[in-house]
Amino acid sequence: MAYDVVVVGNAGIDTNVYLPGQDIDFSVEANFTQNIDTIGQAGSYAARGYASLDLKVGFIGAVGADANGAWIRQVFAGQGIGVEGFFDDPQGTSRSINIMYKDGRRKNFYDGKSHMKLKAPLELSVQMLQGARLAHFNIPNWARELLPLARSSGARIASDIQDVVDPADPYRKDFICNSDFLFFSAANHADPESLMRYFWTLNPDLEIVAGMGEQGCTVGERQNVRRYPALSIDLPVVDTNGAGDALAVGYLVARVFDGAPPSEAARRGQLAARFTCAQKASSDHLITREILNRYLWEVHSNG
Repeated sequence: MAYDVVVVGNAGIDTNVYLPGQDIDFSVEANFTQNIDTIGQAGSYAARGYASLDLKVGFIGAVGADANGAWIRQVFAGQGIGVEGFFDDPQGTSRSINIMYKDGRRKNFYDGKSHMKLKAPLELSVQMLQGARLAHFNIPNWARELLPLARSSGARIASDIQDVVDPADPYRKDFICNSDFLFFSAANHADPESLMRYFWTLNPDLEIVAGMGEQGCTVGERQNVRRYPALSIDLPVVDTNGAGDALAVGYLVARVFDGAPPSEAARRGQLAARFTCAQKASSDHLITREILNRYLWEVHSNG
């Protein structure tokens, strides 16, 4: 099958721990919480997000030969996501523990198993990338080997380098230098523009989107920077897991597949992210075309 988009990255199981109060009570041994397992991590949210927006999606990533890996394979296949690109992690399926606060914020504890040492199936990856218009990279260490393959296939390349602390981090450099679109979370920086300008010294042709949570997002295109305030829609914020992935998916579908300008792409990406924040411990209910169009109409109607 020829895919519209191939997602390259991590799929795993998230255990979300919802606190009953404002924080963990370290004065006692036991805290009584609600703990929910869900299919998560960046690759899952991205692949399932594209599928929810009616694109043909292939996935390249590692899971274990365990019950969690079987669960992910079954759910992906059931949603029509191509699963032939799954390969085995001998340490098992990756896991995350997310401590969830009342306002939807999280503290993440990530166990990527052996992703620093794995090798992706190169020949199969070439076959999956053939004809794809977009290759969406999350950044396990093994994924950097597929960047030149994606470039050779003719696909546009997007990389999500997650929550950047040091913009000069050498781990992220390959993804920055070999992408057409770059996404990152500005959670650790009050002003993302300085990071964008540094990234342009490495790759001046990048189109860059910084997610800023409740402050909206910032888009850098042709080395011009514009901020877009957060959109207000009538949904609660209960869980911010996957919001950055949804921002990237919504933006890229608009830009690459629908030919929308950056301003419209930012609007759609923010709506996708905002909808994701209303879903508790679930990548099963990401935004669809129908829901997105409804909220677009609402936003346009409200000016």
